[in-house]
Amino acid sequence: MQRIRLRYTKRGRLRFTSHRDFQRAFERALRRSEVPMAYSAGFTPHPKVSYANAAPTGTGSEAEFLEIALTEARDPDLLRELLDSSLPDGLDITDAVEARTSGLAERLTASVWEMRLDGVDPDEARGAVDAFNAAEAVEVQRKAKNGIRTFDARAAVADLQALDPPADRPGDKPCAILRLVVRHVTPAVRPDDVLSGLRAVADLAPPVPAAVTRLAQGLFDEESGTVTDPLAPDREAAPTAHPAVAAAVATAPEGAGSA
Repeated sequence: MQRIRLRYTKRGRLRFTSHRDFQRAFERALRRSEVPMAYSAGFTPHPKVSYANAAPTGTGSEAEFLEIALTEARDPDLLRELLDSSLPDGLDITDAVEARTSGLAERLTASVWEMRLDGVDPDEARGAVDAFNAAEAVEVQRKAKNGIRTFDARAAVADLQALDPPADRPGDKPCAILRLVVRHVTPAVRPDDVLSGLRAVADLAPPVPAAVTRLAQGLFDEESGTVTDPLAPDREAAPTAHPAVAAAVATAPEGAGSA
């Protein structure tokens, strides 16, 4: 059985698709592409697909991950192209590697997020960021199944910065850009929780909902403060050629492919 790990995106209007919507679209893409999927046992077999830490509905993402199990070996790059062409624009498969290490989910320990705050003055955003970073704890509330839950949004934030305004902002309307690195903890701290924290410490309240995009997720490097590519260990462990390609080259007649 071969396992393939994929990175995919949620862009544009497709950021409003729920995780269940994506699951349905992806399983249709698997059938259209005739991928030799492995199935679970039992009365209701289903394709062996493992999703890891999906982004909340309404947020964009450049770094979602999943793993599929196949009954026959396939070249990861060709598989990526087939699946990408079978998905709607905005749900794009951007990377594929054969799983050669264990623990993909364990390597997703932090996310890099970008929040675009239209209608917010950049200087006001910088002041709010400074206040948030200076606080030892920032308590926020979120509605949960069992009622209102109060937790600290500050401890999970490894880095929070206010960036220069984007060059493409319309006219002279103010716009602030925030970049944050959030550790994956329990309870999970989401970008909207950080916005609630900014409101609590500095009364920052964007007039319109923030446009939120996950730029990366992976293993958090405490020394550098960066988030590393979770597929890199599989890529580094791969041989110079995919086994199926190497086998084809080894069995090719002498002189094949020469001009």
